[in-house]
Amino acid sequence: MASKKIKTIIKLNLPAGEATPAPPLGPTLGQHGLPIMDFVKAYNEKTADQKGNVVPVVITVYEDRTFDFETKLAPVADMIKKEINLEKGSGEAGKTEVGKLSKDQVKKIAEQKLDDLNTDKVESAEKIVEGTARSMGVKTGA
Repeated sequence: MASKKIKTIIKLNLPAGEATPAPPLGPTLGQHGLPIMDFVKAYNEKTADQKGNVVPVVITVYEDRTFDFETKLAPVADMIKKEINLEKGSGEAGKTEVGKLSKDQVKKIAEQKLDDLNTDKVESAEKIVEGTARSMGVKTGA
């Protein structure tokens, strides 16, 4: 069986289980002639158990106007905010501290996100999480 020709790949961050055909999704899919509601329904079903998170999705669009998609884990910054009940990061990282993340919390996020990061070592993943936390004004450690 011949493989389908890929027309384009679209990357979006969407609310889990709550995607709608409104922008940015509708216009993005519409310009490639995709059945928007088919995608919205499939995405919402696949991510219903992650409601409250932002879930990145990679949509592969084929020339015959069909599609496949793969979901990723929430961005590290969103995982940190959720872990410490933070609404948003500091506008002045390095000056204004908005929260603390324990070593255990850093490790938990690093282990969850490991598959999406370009490392297979938990220690390296922890450094990535700590760096993201620092850039948000969140202190890490003990």
